Amino acid sequence: MTDLKATAAQVRRDIVRMVHSVQSGHPGGSLGCTEFLTALYFEIMNRKPGFDMDGKGEDIFFLSNGHISPLFYSILARAGYFPLEELKTFRRINSRLQGHPATHEHLPGVRVASGSLGQGMSVAIGASLAKKLNGDTNLVFSLHGDGELDEGQNWEAIMFAAHHKVDNMICTIDWNGQQIDGPTKKVLNTDSLKEKFEAFHWQVLEMQGNDMDAVIAGLNNAKTFVGKGKPIVIIMSTIMGYGVDFMAGNYEWHGVAPNDEQLKKALDQLPETLGDY
Repeated sequence: MTDLKATAAQVRRDIVRMVHSVQSGHPGGSLGCTEFLTALYFEIMNRKPGFDMDGKGEDIFFLSNGHISPLFYSILARAGYFPLEELKTFRRINSRLQGHPATHEHLPGVRVASGSLGQGMSVAIGASLAKKLNGDTNLVFSLHGDGELDEGQNWEAIMFAAHHKVDNMICTIDWNGQQIDGPTKKVLNTDSLKEKFEAFHWQVLEMQGNDMDAVIAGLNNAKTFVGKGKPIVIIMSTIMGYGVDFMAGNYEWHGVAPNDEQLKKALDQLPETLGDY
């Protein structure tokens, strides 16, 4: 577990440095979901070396809340999908590391463009059904923002998944209670998520998302419900901006880049464990 925690610490440094370098991007949700994506790629998922767009014979992941691309790109680079040095090109002209993940640039690790919120659930369901048709027993994982659930397409997909017993998919909701315009309860209150998903006949689990041990245990527990006739969702409690005290829990850091002084303060709180890019 020490290596995973060291990786997560370094990924957080990557996030704030990437966003600062171009004064653009979304640090808040990226920092909040760092343990989850670190655990998923370095411990939980059955991944093949290299990158195959079809993902046959391996677990695959879809990032629905694509604005947290700094986290996604850091994880992919440190997992060996593309050179670490390429993180320096984040959000720059002609870069493969666009502000939201896209497929046009053929970046290894990215299977779907996810700039528009609300679509990832449908994509994950489609991929899960494809695995069933192909006799592939591997899993599909996806991550969604809680504010993203304002999009109505999610609820059509949630109803569809239960009706068709898509039970080889594990969706996780980043429940940080914040979105770009303010607290989710004020913008459009979707509470209580647990009861809503249960009403749609999903297997609902909960976990603490900013504790690496809890994330590993929660994801492994979710896998025990695979194949039991219900789609699986984890409601993951996180703190937006986790790891940087002046960002933590503040919706204003959803999509704001730190200035030079703020970057220094952030990096002073985030240990360099694996070496900066």
